[in-house]
Amino acid sequence: MLNGTNILLGVSGGIAAYKACALTSKLTQQGANVKVIMTDNATQFVSPLTFQALSRNPVFTDTFDEKDPAKIAHIDLADWADLVLLAPATANIIAKIANGISDDMLSTTLLATTAPIYIAPAMNVHMYAHPAVVENMKRLEGWGYKFIEPGNGYLACGYVGKGRLEEPETIVEVIDRDFSKVSKNTFFTGKKILITGGPTREAVDPVRFFTNHSSGKMGFALAEEAAKKGADVTLISGPVNLDTPEHVRRIHVDSANDMYEAVMEHYANQDIVIKAAAVADYRPKTVHQQKVKKSDGLLTIEMERTKDILHELGATKRHQFLVGFAAETNDVMEYGRKKLKKKNLDAIVINDVTEQGAGFGSDTNAVTYLNKLGEEMQLSMSTKSDIARQILQFIESDMKDGRL
Repeated sequence: MLNGTNILLGVSGGIAAYKACALTSKLTQQGANVKVIMTDNATQFVSPLTFQALSRNPVFTDTFDEKDPAKIAHIDLADWADLVLLAPATANIIAKIANGISDDMLSTTLLATTAPIYIAPAMNVHMYAHPAVVENMKRLEGWGYKFIEPGNGYLACGYVGKGRLEEPETIVEVIDRDFSKVSKNTFFTGKKILITGGPTREAVDPVRFFTNHSSGKMGFALAEEAAKKGADVTLISGPVNLDTPEHVRRIHVDSANDMYEAVMEHYANQDIVIKAAAVADYRPKTVHQQKVKKSDGLLTIEMERTKDILHELGATKRHQFLVGFAAETNDVMEYGRKKLKKKNLDAIVINDVTEQGAGFGSDTNAVTYLNKLGEEMQLSMSTKSDIARQILQFIESDMKDGRL
């Protein structure tokens, strides 16, 4: 379950911080995406560079060190996380959370996140048993925080008793087992989501066809992330060289007409539809049954319009939340807004495919999410998986508000 999970690891200032290095390594080996926030005191025990090397991600220590001007770092991290893990959690950071104190990068981010939070305490045996610490932990448990209790043994202070940070292997086992249950309890659990992806092929003859540069990566990323959130996902895809995401029902199509028929067949009982496919607008009017032989001079192929799938969905939608995509090369926002209104969409995802790293076939993307109220959310360059998670967050927010 941890494969592909975004885990935000908070490291506070105790000698057990050295164990967090092994924990970072083991989480990464499980396939998790790990980002680390350290308190100032934690950096006295372990260098941020160590966590950067182990996680292969930047390490965050300062609330005011904004690495990307387009984002507020602690809010972005709070939204990014599927799960937050505090290990080690000192008496100090536990007290801050329990009393709503946010005076550094870690405590501020903890107040902003809505992700499940797991706390692995580590401290002196008498500190762990102090009434204030016990009361703070009870309060947090009442709020839904999960605790991974410390072990018994020899402590760095010389005492023997309860207070040792649980071993990294055990922490990984606990969250792997427990988070698989928690992660299914989301807004998307049980919701039916139809997603289209990839290109279509419009035949000229038995050996030739018109197509486009779509790789299908954005649609497949959306399907994968929706399935992780517990949705019942149907992915209708044109011809691509991608593996079907786990727990996703995939329907293969070739032409624009094939996609139209598949989409309309499954549309009625869907809760959310995301049209990320690059469907051909035109097809050859005549499809030759035999290979067209080359000859001297020009070859003219008469083209006719294909069915406008998105327009049809917008015209016939009842309860569905309908999201379109607009891949543009110029005046991107203007064309995106027009498409949103013309096709009767609830939201549209707009991107400039001429931007370096955001075009067809790339593993990254940069888009603008625009809903029908005119609210724009810009998603700066990131992996398509990360973009997919953010798009789903915006869809959830729009649907929960009840405004759309």
